[in-house]
Amino acid sequence: MAISGRVPLLLLLGVGAVYLRPSGGTVGLWLLAVLLFTGLDLLLAGPTGGAGLLRKDAGAVRLGDGAESVLTVSNEGRRTLRLQVRDAWQPSAGATGNRHRLRLTAGDRRILRTPLLPRRRGDLRADGVTVRSWGPLGLAARQRTYDLAGTVRALPPFESRKHLPSRLARLRELDGRAAVRVRGQGTEFDSLREYVRGDDIRSIDWRASARSAHVVVRTWQPERDRRVVLVLDTSRTAAGRVGSGDGVPRLDAAMDSALLLAALASRAGDRVDLVAGDRRVRTRLRLAGSRDVAARLQDAMADLDPVLVEADWDALAGAVHDLGRRRSLLVLLTPLEPTSVLQGLVPVLPSLTRHHRVVLASVRDPELSRLAEARDSIDEVYDAAAAEQELRRRAWTGDVLRKLGVDVLEADAESLPPVLADHYLALKAAGQL
Repeated sequence: MAISGRVPLLLLLGVGAVYLRPSGGTVGLWLLAVLLFTGLDLLLAGPTGGAGLLRKDAGAVRLGDGAESVLTVSNEGRRTLRLQVRDAWQPSAGATGNRHRLRLTAGDRRILRTPLLPRRRGDLRADGVTVRSWGPLGLAARQRTYDLAGTVRALPPFESRKHLPSRLARLRELDGRAAVRVRGQGTEFDSLREYVRGDDIRSIDWRASARSAHVVVRTWQPERDRRVVLVLDTSRTAAGRVGSGDGVPRLDAAMDSALLLAALASRAGDRVDLVAGDRRVRTRLRLAGSRDVAARLQDAMADLDPVLVEADWDALAGAVHDLGRRRSLLVLLTPLEPTSVLQGLVPVLPSLTRHHRVVLASVRDPELSRLAEARDSIDEVYDAAAAEQELRRRAWTGDVLRKLGVDVLEADAESLPPVLADHYLALKAAGQL
């Protein structure tokens, strides 16, 4: 049962009657009249069981884009229903305008739409549908809450997709070159041409040169069907935020970089695999043969959240080896945190660099550079000293990784996706994948 604001308003109007005739009987009669009218209105209200509810699946939407909850309400009884329907969702679903008033005659049906604007990734669920059936006076209502399941899946926003057209154009230029010098096994022979300064002498075809007046070299087509393995760190270091204000979670920035690289690599004909985890492997996904690699990756990443534990790089390296020993481009999307990298990652690097080309992509926090430059007060000088020390530790850690054969890329959250994509294209052009 629920009452409207009209009931206390009627009680306040009784103050005037008490003022005109101040007595206990007047107060009692007024209260009795209000209770009688409220009870009569409740009896005349239609039963909430006469309302039929049907929810349409809200589907999936990129984080930051709007969705819609569609609810069909029907009157399955014989009496006219004066309804107030509240389509409740968990707060992070961003439901607005979710209270609806409607009048349904017998057999009538209405469609109610509630806008949703998800504020975090993952499956966001409906809390239920509350139905109030009001009486003709609008004083009292029968109320019932239905456990009507509903979910909207919020996917990573993939904001870096704006960089994809320009990188695809560079990829087409790379694939369309008449002669591309590629070293290594497994490349496909393309044609013979005259030697020019700068060509690798190992590409000289001595038999063809003996039959020609000039030195002749072989040219090779860029090999396709390479393998790119993305390793997404979901440990405690991925929970930090970078940038001013609330900032961007490191994990979300790493996801954006992974999505751009995966979309580009799949267009290049390369196979893409994903491993995500912290102390244990959270997701292991093979995307070979998938039509829309980015869409499948977004769906797989939607439920991933940082876990406040240290990363177990032995377990993650084991998951990579389980995918196969074939040489791959192994991209480690993890923060360049000196303690975590030196104690957890460095011990397993020899086994990874032995079989794969390893790239570490890290999101840089611009706040460190800002703190290192601000020195207008004593407090800022101390902050600058601490920031300088941390920056030197990170630079030294990066040098250690490079000596171990790892390509280290560090950029802010917005710049890292194109930087990683450009590095992939440079490796592909040089035949180093």
